[in-house]
Order: sequence, then C-alpha cells, then structure tokens
Amino acid sequence: MRSYKISPFEVESALLRHPAVAESAVVPAPDATRHAVVKAYVALAAGWAADAETARALFEHARAELSAWDRVRRIEFFELPKTISGKIRRVELRDREQAAFDSGTELPDEYRSDRTTG
Repeated sequence: MRSYKISPFEVESALLRHPAVAESAVVPAPDATRHAVVKAYVALAAGWAADAETARALFEHARAELSAWDRVRRIEFFELPKTISGKIRRVELRDREQAAFDSGTELPDEYRSDRTTG
C-alpha cells in the first residue's frame, strides 16, 4: 500500500465476486520491503476448503479484477471478528498484523501471493 490510497471496499467487493468468498475484510499488513501490502481475511462460503488451492484461485481472481497496486498480496482464511451489531472489527485485524510484524513472525495460516501462485 505504498503511497497509493487503496480502498478496502473496492478490494473486498472484488473478492466477494468469487464464489468461495462469503465475507472478507481487507487491511494493510506491514511489510519490510513495501512498507505495507494488501491482506485479505476471508470467511469462506460453504463447500470451500481453506487450503493453498483456494488461496491460489483467489489470488488469480484478484489479479484479474484489480489494478496492480490494489492487488491482494496475502490471504488468510479466518473467522472475522465482529461487534455486537455485526460490523467487522478491522482494528483487531490490523492489531494482529502489527503484532506479528513487531515480533518478527509470520502468521502460520497466511498464504502469500509470491509463494502460492506458480
């Protein structure tokens, strides 16, 4: 997410057009090289597996739907945290990303576009 302003709504809308995606939340993920990259937390629709094949399909879908600077670089299949009224708590997701970056660890269930597609 370098110096570009990226609309999470646009990225989430593009992801929702894929049949595997029931819900998504997009947040910036700190990155040592790019400062921040686009990360999508995805709740899958029934019948889809949270695996590398599904991640690859979503990366390909996002690549076809979005501009290069909007492109999803990381995906994690995740139960989205919500408020009592049902709104997604993106602040929890951003905090989770920052904590992982600060500790120097990668989230174990995260798929990265530079490692997943081939």
